Amino acid sequence: MEDYEVRLVKVAVYGASGYVGGELLRILLSHSSVEITAATSKRFSGMPVHKVHPNLRKVCQMSFVEPKVENVANAEVVFTALPHGQSTHVVKTLLDRGLKVIDLGADFRLKDPSAYEKWYGFKHPYPELLEKAVYGLPELHRDEIRTASLIAVPGCMASASILALVPPVKNGLVDRSQIFIDAKIGSSGAGSSPTLEGYHPERYNVVRPYKPAGHRHVAEIVQEVSNAAGGGIVIGFSPHSVNIVRGILVTVHARPSGRLPSFPDLWRCYRQAYDKEPFIRLVRDPTMVHGLPDPKYLMGSNFADIGFEIDADSNRVILFAAIDNLVKGAAGNAVQCFNIIFGFDEKEGLTFPGLHPA
Repeated sequence: MEDYEVRLVKVAVYGASGYVGGELLRILLSHSSVEITAATSKRFSGMPVHKVHPNLRKVCQMSFVEPKVENVANAEVVFTALPHGQSTHVVKTLLDRGLKVIDLGADFRLKDPSAYEKWYGFKHPYPELLEKAVYGLPELHRDEIRTASLIAVPGCMASASILALVPPVKNGLVDRSQIFIDAKIGSSGAGSSPTLEGYHPERYNVVRPYKPAGHRHVAEIVQEVSNAAGGGIVIGFSPHSVNIVRGILVTVHARPSGRLPSFPDLWRCYRQAYDKEPFIRLVRDPTMVHGLPDPKYLMGSNFADIGFEIDADSNRVILFAAIDNLVKGAAGNAVQCFNIIFGFDEKEGLTFPGLHPA
């Protein structure tokens, strides 16, 4: 048998000390075609990675380096995992050096430059890059992702909401003007920087509404569902912090566009949309305690579980989607996009199925 060398793609993680950065490292370390060249952190520069991400002991021998472009310039792809508003100039510099960028912040998700002033409070300095960026949800944009040099990874709650909504909206099963989303998210969604809201006595045992109107993820949801369905939508979106560490569950309440759809109608529209998708699972089994989507069973996995119910008494369609906010809602989705760009199996590095019990 002839020996041959497997080509490794050199990647770097810019902003690797947060929860999303840690998940990127965990996933990329198990990827058979990746060589991690750098993991940056301003706060922990010079410190071994495992001291910040203890699950990577004896798995990762690297130390963090300063977040400077020259420290990641020898990579082919840079994953940027920086707070909102902080990646714009970094991404521009990396692109100018000919690198591909997969950005996990919000700075390139929206196509309309003026939307950044409304939703994020700053004037976007590079509107030309918003046109170039591809919204990194493979289920909607796989063909565009293949040739992209800049991927904007979706927000976590936006990802779950979009995946639940697109098929029934596109098939005309729900009224586009009467869609209401209740989202529940674990504490890791707030990131790793200490805040009063995340302080244990304040965070433990809560079911806390926050930003019940005007949440930033509304912009992404409206943009992507409207584009996929060929027409505008109106949504109400209210998130809640709940007493879990990882996971998102979105519950969508919608009115039918005409007659109330049947269960076969909903099964059919979701199967047509997602039957060949490697990470979408349809979950509806009334005989099981876990017969509807539940983020408990998705911890660490890149799966998105989608389910539905029909309420004939109130003329209502109820849609559910559950994901791990750090994986399918961030790092896993980013690696799935990476796999598409380089022609790898989309499941490479992402086959972990979650835990049960957990």
